[in-house]
Amino acid sequence: MTVIKVLLVDDEELIRAGLRAVLDAQDGIEVVGEAEDGAEALGLVRTLRPDVVLMDVRMSGVDGLAATRAILRGADGPPKILVVTTFEADDYVYEALRAGADGFLLKRSRPAEIVQAVRLVAAGESLLFPASIRRLAAARAPHAADGGAVARAGLTEREGQVLRLMARGLSNAEIGARLHLGVQTVKTHVSSLLGKLGARDRTQAVIAAYESGFVTPVADGA
Repeated sequence: MTVIKVLLVDDEELIRAGLRAVLDAQDGIEVVGEAEDGAEALGLVRTLRPDVVLMDVRMSGVDGLAATRAILRGADGPPKILVVTTFEADDYVYEALRAGADGFLLKRSRPAEIVQAVRLVAAGESLLFPASIRRLAAARAPHAADGGAVARAGLTEREGQVLRLMARGLSNAEIGARLHLGVQTVKTHVSSLLGKLGARDRTQAVIAAYESGFVTPVADGA
């Protein structure tokens, strides 16, 4: 069994202890380390090479946003980053997603939701909490007058269809069923559109789609 290695980053010991208790109780998930701030997290990412980092967004010293940017800029084969926050309608959360975080998790989430979030971002085949990302985009995404990155990327019609379904949170298998495509074909389209958009992952691609106006929260059912 492949084990998902997790690093916890939070300046509150109680929060770290709670997350560790939840995650270490699961088969296939192991908490390999803890950090009290973003600066400590940078070193632990290099030495422990976690698959997923649960990153508190607001910390003293180096905060979660700065740490996310530094990790993604400096790590070779960087981990997935799941921002942990008290409030989803937080400018830090949106900026972290734009910077390359793979999703976010509310501190009040139930244990099952925490475990699901870690497994989902580790797999990387669907978008975490798409409805919440739609709400963030509705409030913050500035629609580009010229269509932005998506218009300039030269996506094929099929890639555009896949991107719209990604924005709704569908997995590769669900997209394949909707478009009558094999899962491997969907994966090929996803990889191609990510490359054209210069996006690290599905979350960044979807944020670009909202910011360009290619996908709108209203049209997407927000």
